[in-house]
Amino acid sequence: MRTVRESALDVLRTRGMTTVFGNPGSTELPFLKHFPDDFRYILGLQEAVVVGMADGYALASGTTALVNLHTGPGTGNAMGAILNARANRTPMVVTAGQQVRAMLTMEALLSNPQPTLLPQPAVKWAYEPPRPTDVPPALARAVQLAETPPHGPVFLSLPMDDFDAAVTRAEDQAAQATAAREVEHATAPRPETVRSLADRLKQARNAVLVVGDDVDSSGAWDAVVRLAERGGLPVWSAPASARVSFPHAHPLYRGELPPAIGPLTRALEGHDLVVVIGAQVFRYYPYVPGPYLPEGTELVLVTRDLEDAAKAPVGDAVVADPAATAQALAEHFPAREPAPVPDRRVRVPQAADGALPPGTALAAVVEGAPEDTLWVNESPSNVPQFHEAARISTPGSYLFSAGGGLGFGAAAAVGAQLGAPDRPVVAVLGDGSVHYAVQALWTASAYRLPVTFVVLSNARYAILQWFAQLEHAQGAPGLDIPGLDIPTVAAGYGVRSCRAESAGELTKSVRDATAQREGPVLIDVPVTTELPSL
Repeated sequence: MRTVRESALDVLRTRGMTTVFGNPGSTELPFLKHFPDDFRYILGLQEAVVVGMADGYALASGTTALVNLHTGPGTGNAMGAILNARANRTPMVVTAGQQVRAMLTMEALLSNPQPTLLPQPAVKWAYEPPRPTDVPPALARAVQLAETPPHGPVFLSLPMDDFDAAVTRAEDQAAQATAAREVEHATAPRPETVRSLADRLKQARNAVLVVGDDVDSSGAWDAVVRLAERGGLPVWSAPASARVSFPHAHPLYRGELPPAIGPLTRALEGHDLVVVIGAQVFRYYPYVPGPYLPEGTELVLVTRDLEDAAKAPVGDAVVADPAATAQALAEHFPAREPAPVPDRRVRVPQAADGALPPGTALAAVVEGAPEDTLWVNESPSNVPQFHEAARISTPGSYLFSAGGGLGFGAAAAVGAQLGAPDRPVVAVLGDGSVHYAVQALWTASAYRLPVTFVVLSNARYAILQWFAQLEHAQGAPGLDIPGLDIPTVAAGYGVRSCRAESAGELTKSVRDATAQREGPVLIDVPVTTELPSL
């Protein structure tokens, strides 16, 4: 008879989940013992970093990530990152060890007394198998749920004494059959629904598309570009986008909508029909009241997410696959030659030594980075300047956290390099953000991952200073963070680092860092503070 461990490992092999992100504790060691050669274990030094790395890995590779945490305390440490993964719609199976079953009733040390309650509502499903032999089929079910749109993390609590238990041949075969199931999730819209929406687009005086993260993650990029071009439709990005879902250098692209109700409505004035594809309607923050749409404007949402369809405060909704829907809509418009792409490259002024304006610094970073760079961004106050400089125009090339919590960037960049090893990965981080996942630097160094970390240092939480102005909360404490020596911190984790104080120096540093494959490099860049505006 085989053991639960052997059966569970085969379930994971069947699903292609042979990379484990973890920070082991005593309750996880029984699962990890005799660790097989065809698996790899990626060690993180803190649980939130472990989940962040898995998040970036799944998003960059297009696969489902596997995380192994340490019972209740480890799950608690990871909760902020799990919330980010949920907002990012990341397919992820999070497992946590549990005390042996014989000591659960007395709540012995390291028991998680309510294991399915702790991770909620950040996960789609939380479960502790009632018997050891239920572990392999529970893993198979967890993967299916994580991969069902909307994608997201699921959680399993696994008692440590389960893995040496025996499974019968019939139980093992049933678990492997469950793991091998293929589920098709591409739901095509009804032809009459497509025809009706196409007619509304044709009859509108000035229709517009708004694209969101799911366009990129669902493979709808080309179909949406074809629809925009055939229909001659201008395109906005949904507010607070975590992916780039339309080529930013395209002549039909208009930019990213502001994330507040009143300003967003003003940006859509003049459009009588708004078709939103693959986005929530809308990701608002801060609260700036106003009507949800301009007077006389109609909205239709196309989404795979039943919750997004239900919670939209305005408009109609079509629950269907974005790629299939956009492709079907495009067929109702005649083919036309796309407009030429204008030259929108940002010229880099060669500033004198000293703190650079963020836009100048980011333009210098982009100039030094290769064309096929996979960008990870966690410099919240500089997002508009980043997009102006980068003009990302290829799918799968930008990751940002949709959850609003810090700690995603540095960790996700490490995971993204593991998930897309043939692409250069450049992480643009704020000096405040980097410290939420600073332990990720050790993992990058230990596994010799050629991530380029660019830290824009202004010695403050600039995005919070912007919110303080907006919310009339000037004088709030804790918004300045002086005295940080980030290159020294990086060196302590084994990461080569330097400081760039001119645009030319910064471009060269990025070019050199992304050209090598020997390990991570951190570039610290003193910048001035330019607060965004609505």
